[in-house]
Amino acid sequence: MTLHRIDYRDGDALGAVLLVAIAIGLPFLVADRFYLNLLFLILLYGGLASAWNLLGGYAGQFSLGHTAFFGIGAYSSTLLYTMAGVSPWLGALGGMAISMALAFLISYPVFRLRGVFFAMATIAVGETVRIVLLWYRRIADIPYGISIDYKPGLARMIFSEPRSYALMAGIFLLVVVAVCYAVSRSRAGYYLQALRDNEDAAQAVGIDLRRYKLIAFLISAAFTSLGGTLMAQYVLYIEPSTVFNTTISIDLALMSILGGIGTLWGPLLGAAVTMPLQEFLRDWLGSAGAGAHLVVYGALLVVIVMLLPQGVVGAWKDWRAKRRRYGGQHARG
Repeated sequence: MTLHRIDYRDGDALGAVLLVAIAIGLPFLVADRFYLNLLFLILLYGGLASAWNLLGGYAGQFSLGHTAFFGIGAYSSTLLYTMAGVSPWLGALGGMAISMALAFLISYPVFRLRGVFFAMATIAVGETVRIVLLWYRRIADIPYGISIDYKPGLARMIFSEPRSYALMAGIFLLVVVAVCYAVSRSRAGYYLQALRDNEDAAQAVGIDLRRYKLIAFLISAAFTSLGGTLMAQYVLYIEPSTVFNTTISIDLALMSILGGIGTLWGPLLGAAVTMPLQEFLRDWLGSAGAGAHLVVYGALLVVIVMLLPQGVVGAWKDWRAKRRRYGGQHARG
């Protein structure tokens, strides 16, 4: 993939410093285990949502099947580690390779679809992978749930200190955002945005639709798979109903939309809103009945999306634009 020249803009350096401070600095400022756990989830899902945003936000391909890649990453590294003693770092690479191969195989049929039909096709892919796993585990004698022995060590990607997991998630976020930045500010990124805004017009001027969609799809699938490995090593337990849950795909899309779809900061801001909301509501309403927190969570998100239809970043940009216009009119007056 050729990115050509990257279009640097004013404020990029300040944004990079701020992001590094959040991803690397915050874990050292938080001491409470509950908040370290929350920080890990925010940073991890911020990276996962950024990976989804590259395909769904910049390229306009609204995927709801990313749970397939998340589950592949979790299962690949876990099975290799528990059955063959392969380090999860290497298992993560295997999962990324499998996820990219799957993305490549399904790209031709799904890219022929648009809008809601594309979303439905990706949901079907995620469910198909889960069903195939359930069928295959009976043949290969794989247990439904797989536990990972708690043996702390860097080579095993298992840590006794929760801060280490938060730092690992922070580094994951930085890498994903850096790649998204490089792609979005290059010629490939502008082509992707052209495809999102008007696919027919982009094709008419000679943009290779499948090539640039595929670039975004492969990168997005690889990072989502890596995130699945990180989550598996954090909870030390996986099963099909959790890592192949369609809710994961929906959450990634929702975080990007809430924060600002097609922006660099949007997915992280979306994760910073939705993850604490989920955790606090689960903690406060857990005794009120199973699933009560989900009802309140959904209602609050509907209100937020109605108030901020363009997301947090979009609302901020609109406010700044109105302020500049008002300032200009006031100066002329």
